[in-house]
Amino acid sequence: MSAGYVWVIIIGMAVSNYALRFVPIAMLSRLKLPRPIERWLSFIPVSVMAALLVGEVLRPDGRWLPLLENPYLFAAIPTAIVYHVWRNFLGTTVVGIVLFLVFRSVLG
Repeated sequence: MSAGYVWVIIIGMAVSNYALRFVPIAMLSRLKLPRPIERWLSFIPVSVMAALLVGEVLRPDGRWLPLLENPYLFAAIPTAIVYHVWRNFLGTTVVGIVLFLVFRSVLG
């Protein structure tokens, strides 16, 4: 497979991906959606992030860890509480990293 062929495939995939995402967004941005639908759509990013996060917290590296030996879980719970209380992304990130490092060193 030549380098030119690979670049044609990459560019073609980029253009098709952009077109498939742009057209619905462009169409929906011009419409005034009913409030229940707007509210429902607002939960999609949070739901996707939660699904990705829970999978990584409970199954780091694709394997289950016992709950009492899982530093990811022990760090995630207080980190979520910190975010809920202060709503500060940077502070929450720092707290999460520090807690993870502490729990990882304690739990082995």
